[in-house]
Amino acid sequence: MAQDSAPYGLTQRLIAEVFGTFTLVFGVIGTALYASDNTGFLGVALAAGLAVLAAAYTVGHISGGHFNPAVTVGAAAAGRMPWRDVLPYIVAQLVGGLVATTLLFAIAANGPDGFLSAAQEGGFASTGFDNLSPDGFGLIAVLLVEFILTAVFLYVILGVTAPGSTTAGFAPLAIGLALVLIHLVAIPVSNASVNPARSVATAVYGGTDALAQVWVFLVFPILGALVAGFTYRMLFAERRAVAAGAPRRR
Repeated sequence: MAQDSAPYGLTQRLIAEVFGTFTLVFGVIGTALYASDNTGFLGVALAAGLAVLAAAYTVGHISGGHFNPAVTVGAAAAGRMPWRDVLPYIVAQLVGGLVATTLLFAIAANGPDGFLSAAQEGGFASTGFDNLSPDGFGLIAVLLVEFILTAVFLYVILGVTAPGSTTAGFAPLAIGLALVLIHLVAIPVSNASVNPARSVATAVYGGTDALAQVWVFLVFPILGALVAGFTYRMLFAERRAVAAGAPRRR
């Protein structure tokens, strides 16, 4: 949720990020692998929103509830967390995501005959363009949707968790619903990342094409988050200070 988590030590916050990212990736990718034949894109989108909602209410008060390297970078760019904590958070998120897909791989390996090989041949729910895009979208479409939707996601997060916000208690709900909307738009185009940890976690088991394309889902969500974080800070931080009665800086 990108909130202040100062009362908790770094180790506690990193454990919370591992748990939250694990919950998000396990829920989304588990639904994509095991249930999407019955639920379609809507089921996967709802899984993303429900997973982040549950994880944010559970440990968001401990770590800020990022569960996503792009959110961490955007929060730092907006001045919501120190840059020195960015790398440890990202490592924790990558660990959480990889543990999730490793366990999903183990479950699939004990599935019906041919289930695991079919999942891997299909990219193991990896994000991508061209042959890895669910509807065959190309690179430009994918990088645009990942950049734009990550920036939108960061604006939602930064807005609903802003100091003095009257909706702070409902922040996980707003963030979860925003993630559902983002997935409904992005799944047909890129299979919906807006989260480098999610993309790395599936690419590891998705084959050579998924690994070759994962750079898109490292670079463009991070760029979108940086743009959102810096512009949100520039556009709205001063106005909040004035509204609260603080003097303008000259």
